[in-house]
Amino acid sequence: MIHGTGKTILVIAGWIALILGIIGAFLPILPTTPFVILAAFFFSKGSTRLHRWLVSARYLGPMIVDWEAHGVIRLRAKLWATAAIVALFSYTLIFVPVALWIKGIVAAIGVSVLLFIWSRSSAPRNRQPTVEPPDAV
Repeated sequence: MIHGTGKTILVIAGWIALILGIIGAFLPILPTTPFVILAAFFFSKGSTRLHRWLVSARYLGPMIVDWEAHGVIRLRAKLWATAAIVALFSYTLIFVPVALWIKGIVAAIGVSVLLFIWSRSSAPRNRQPTVEPPDAV
């Protein structure tokens, strides 16, 4: 059980992650989805009220609910993330004059992130079929 200072640290970490996620919505350098999911995790441990607020947010809430309930990253988020990663990392690999080993690390990170993103399901798997109650005789 986390109390006092620990919860405060988690809430601060949640706000930092959320701010980075929001910045990432406008800059291709930072990914939005992972930071928002991280913020939701920190808020869930540090403040039930903030977690509830974040999950109910119009634009951010659905991706958090998808992740928390099903471990799902929707196809649209995968496509946007892939486009941003490929564009940013390609620019770095082609135009930035750094040592070859640094380019290797950048490429390995990009490929690893893409493998993680694309290894997640795009839709919930175990949807329970709706069962209609039998007609009363």
